[in-house]
Amino acid sequence: MPSHAITNIGTLVTNDPSLGPGPLGPIQDAALVVEGERVAWVGTSSRAPATDSHRDAGGRAVIPGFVDSHSHLLYAGDRTEEFNARMSGLPYTAGGIRTTVAATRRATDAELTARLARHLREMLRQGTTTVETKSGYGLTVSLESRALRIASAALEEVTYLGAHVVPPEFADAPEDYVALVTGPMLDACAPHARWIDVFCERGAFDADQARAILLAGRERGLRLRVHANQLTAGPGVRLAVELGASSADHCTHLTDSDIDALAASRGRTVATLLPGCEFSTRAPYPDARRLLDAGALVALATDCNPGSSYTSSMPFCVAVAVREMGMTPDEAVWSATAGGAAALDRTDVGRLAPGSRADLVLLDAPSPVHLAYRPGVPLVAEVWRAGRRVVGPAG
Repeated sequence: MPSHAITNIGTLVTNDPSLGPGPLGPIQDAALVVEGERVAWVGTSSRAPATDSHRDAGGRAVIPGFVDSHSHLLYAGDRTEEFNARMSGLPYTAGGIRTTVAATRRATDAELTARLARHLREMLRQGTTTVETKSGYGLTVSLESRALRIASAALEEVTYLGAHVVPPEFADAPEDYVALVTGPMLDACAPHARWIDVFCERGAFDADQARAILLAGRERGLRLRVHANQLTAGPGVRLAVELGASSADHCTHLTDSDIDALAASRGRTVATLLPGCEFSTRAPYPDARRLLDAGALVALATDCNPGSSYTSSMPFCVAVAVREMGMTPDEAVWSATAGGAAALDRTDVGRLAPGSRADLVLLDAPSPVHLAYRPGVPLVAEVWRAGRRVVGPAG
């Protein structure tokens, strides 16, 4: 199998504490060897083994590819007017998830496929090599299964979110919609998904409804995620921990008991924070410092969606997390890579150590600190996925 070395790396972030000090496991003046789709060796450049080909990184930093563990990419339509009104302090009553549901229901398969592909290319150019995305904008049996079928043709991490909101046609009978979500809709969607999610929030699904939905999904072999505590300090986080969900996402409004529960899970339930959402809605940011100091495991993701967080940029989320959420630059980089992998129950991505998938990003900077130090600057010079350069001089 051909081997390829990248040498003269300024800082190599391995996310393996056995390879360097602290959680990032950094190696200075480093080298990395790729064989096939995997990392075969890491160490200092002076000790790099002979390989079939060689690339001089020129002192650039190398980090694992970003792992975006929460996005909503299966949709149609546009909510520019809603965002403009919100940022202008004007009332706007035609917005919300149901606006996107209406547009998505009208869209063709080809339109949804093309939009998904465009967003995935956009994410890749910014260093994201692993993406999770959800259904949730069809809210009928046929349209939810359609979204998941389209997503599963392009992605490994696909989530059934029939329990996004109660659609208008079930407004007077929400329990009938729960029955649909846990019955015929689940039957149609489970073959195309790895995960099940529910928006446990006032105005969406209460704790009892969310529990029934999650348990039904688990019985069908799906792993659990929860939209939790985004708008209020509700039951979502504690429900996620109780059921062993891999991730409680948003975590904006947390009580002491919520934080204690996440910390006590010892990383089994990851607190996935979505700073693009608060940036785009002018809501309070999650307190990442409070979570980290309590011992909770934290991930960062974009929540890319057309309504509340229309960004696909993990570097942007890293910068905002450092500036607004009390994270150090090292913590933010770890949470955007290894943290996202933990939220997806993955050990093959989010790290660069022997045996991991060779998903990596070369930065036009000597250190990953520059992701927060130089916000908004396009620092991604090259992206490799599964051992192949997909963005850069030969990408």
